[in-house]
Amino acid sequence: MGFNCGIVGLPNVGKSTLFNALTATAAAEAANYPFCTIEPNVGRVAVPDPRLEICAKIAKSAKLIPTQLEFVDIAGLVRGASRGEGLGNQFLAHIREVDAIAHVLRCFEDGNITHVEGSIDPVRDAETVETELMLADLDSLEKRVPALEKKAKTGGDKDAKAQLEVMVPVLAALREGKSARTVKFDSADERKILKGLNLITSKPVLYVCNVEESAAATGNARSAEVAAFAKSLGAHAVVISAAIESEVAQLAEEEEKREFLESLGLKETGLTRVIRAGYGLLGLVTFFTIGPKEARAWTVEQGAKAPQAAGAIHTDFEKGFIRAETIAYDDFVACGGEQGAKDAGKFRLEGSEYLVRDGDIFHFRFNV
Repeated sequence: MGFNCGIVGLPNVGKSTLFNALTATAAAEAANYPFCTIEPNVGRVAVPDPRLEICAKIAKSAKLIPTQLEFVDIAGLVRGASRGEGLGNQFLAHIREVDAIAHVLRCFEDGNITHVEGSIDPVRDAETVETELMLADLDSLEKRVPALEKKAKTGGDKDAKAQLEVMVPVLAALREGKSARTVKFDSADERKILKGLNLITSKPVLYVCNVEESAAATGNARSAEVAAFAKSLGAHAVVISAAIESEVAQLAEEEEKREFLESLGLKETGLTRVIRAGYGLLGLVTFFTIGPKEARAWTVEQGAKAPQAAGAIHTDFEKGFIRAETIAYDDFVACGGEQGAKDAGKFRLEGSEYLVRDGDIFHFRFNV
């Protein structure tokens, strides 16, 4: 399943440095984890999950395959992008295609790196980008609504009416300077329509605060301002130092990486936090298939049912789904594996209405 995060930001904020560190880290781990660069600006990275290694040790799995997340390095945005300034049209076309946004903000001083606005102010930068995205969405809806209104009135088109019930309140919010994600819809059908509109400001956003090396562990005053700003929007913020991430990516041995991070007061890389936060941002859950040949993590959206999880492995599994042999992760670990879970009565048979829980370990029965 192609879940992806678009890395966006103004020029010279560390956006591409972050992306290059992500992909270099993934490439360095290629012996253990599948990695591919689809295009120069698209890379897939493994989602860190210690549960996979624990399950693999218990089951004595020969191979580990983590689930993956795509990151897309999108052309830098400048003020006026919604009108096509700079690479605005290219930027907007690419960002419409991603599922979530990782917005990199410059929270460091460096006289050798110019800032397009002439000064360092990450909250202002965040608002600049958000304004351009809202203007692009506003332009998109204002072009589409009149034609739909005509179809709804003259032809009594039910689909047009349903779309208008979503588009009109979103359009009103955008005209008030609010993003599409601030408009909440109760019904699943309305949320599906909103997603189908492909509005940029309806996508979930993660703010990535790029700080100087000395602030990588604790953040700084500017990253604290971003965290408060993000919280006011119901969003999240992560602190990284792209410079440190670049250095870590060049170290070959895990022990070297660990010692380097510890010397800076860090327990894990900022990239790990970005990947994990991006995964959570997309509303995804992980399930596992565990056996002697391989231990593998898979991804589905929250609210997915067992047949959809089976379909993430192979479409035939979903078409011919019979039931899912299921063990919760905690039970698998506590009971020492599948047989122990069966002996303890923790092994369940779930049907087609079962909602997948994060950490479920499945074996699917199917017939084709």
